[in-house]
Amino acid sequence: MLTDVKQYLRLEDSYIEEDTQLNSLIIAAKSYIKNATGVTVDELNDLHKLAVCLLVVHWYENREPVGKTDSLAFSLESILFQLSVIGSGTP
Repeated sequence: MLTDVKQYLRLEDSYIEEDTQLNSLIIAAKSYIKNATGVTVDELNDLHKLAVCLLVVHWYENREPVGKTDSLAFSLESILFQLSVIGSGTP
């Protein structure tokens, strides 16, 4: 998952010092998704990976306590809704 996030951020592998922070954000994003949807993140599922990447990139790039969330909110809400429906077994 770290490789996916770094590609999404367009970070080169030379930014190894960021790995610890990114791994922490990945763990937090997976917890956020689980709490919001009841679904455990499956790293093989592209929709799960996208949700994790969106959250991590947002948190990584917006480190101030209050930031712009409107553009993230719509995309993420849609993805989280889809994950919750898929996770509940509803077609």
